[in-house]
Amino acid sequence: MAYARANGIDCIETFLGPYVDTARNFKFTDQEITAMVTAAKKAADDAGIQIWSVHMLFGKNIDISLPNEAERLKVMALHKKILGFCTILKPKLILFHPSWYLGLNERELRKSQMIKSANEMNKIVKAMNATMVIENMLGPALLVDARRERPLCRTVEETVEIMNRLPNDIYSAIDLNHIKNPEKLIYAMGARLKTLHVSDGTGKAENHYFPCSGQGENNWVAILTALNKVNYNGPFMYECAYKDAKDFKPCYESLYQAFKQSLETSNEK
Repeated sequence: MAYARANGIDCIETFLGPYVDTARNFKFTDQEITAMVTAAKKAADDAGIQIWSVHMLFGKNIDISLPNEAERLKVMALHKKILGFCTILKPKLILFHPSWYLGLNERELRKSQMIKSANEMNKIVKAMNATMVIENMLGPALLVDARRERPLCRTVEETVEIMNRLPNDIYSAIDLNHIKNPEKLIYAMGARLKTLHVSDGTGKAENHYFPCSGQGENNWVAILTALNKVNYNGPFMYECAYKDAKDFKPCYESLYQAFKQSLETSNEK
C-alpha cells in the first residue's frame, strides 16, 4: 500500500473473492475474515489510500440473475454477508456484475431476476452510505457457444435498457475492455457513470491489457474526450495486467497529454 501511494495511487478497488469458494462456502470463520479485512483497511489508511470500491463476488453459482428463485436467494444471502464485512472498509461504491453466462432463450427472465436482486441489494448498499454500480459485460456476439449466451449488459443498447429499468440511484461502472469503442457507452451512460475499469483490449475477449502496452485497440483520445464531455470525476481505476505500480501514473499522464494535444488542435481549427 505504501509503495502504491508513493507512486501516485490515491485509491483502490478490492475484492473478497478469496474468502469464498465456487460453491458459496466461506473458507474462513467470521472472526478470521473480520481480522483480515480490518488489517487491510488499516494498511490502506496508514498509506493514505482510499478504498474507493469493492468488487462483489461473481461466477456461475454467484449470479444475481439466477432463474431459480431458491438459488437466487442463496446468492443474495451470500452478498449480504459479504457486505457486512465490507462495512469495515467504508467503500464509496459497491460493484456488481449483472450476471454470469446465460442459458439459451432466458434473457428476459434473467433481466427480471437481476433487477429484483439489484433493488434488494441497493437498500443494503445505501444503508452503508455507499453507492451501487452495475458493470457492463463482454459481449461481441450473443452466443458464447451452442449452449450459452453472453452475460447481461453486453451492448450499449442492452445496458441502457437495463439501467433505465433500475432506480436512478443505481449507477454505471464501465469496463473499457468489455466493449468495442467504449466511448459510445460512456456517452450513453452520461452522468450515470460513476467508475471505470481501465484496460485495453479488442472488445472480443477478456484481454485486460495495460493501456500503454500497445496491445489493444482502444482509442484513448476518444475515451478521454468522452469522459471529459460527460464530466466524469471518478478515478482512473486500472484493472489490467501490469509489471509495477510505478507504471500507472506515467501511463495515465501520457494518455492525458495525447488527449490535451488533440483538444488544443481541435480548438485551433
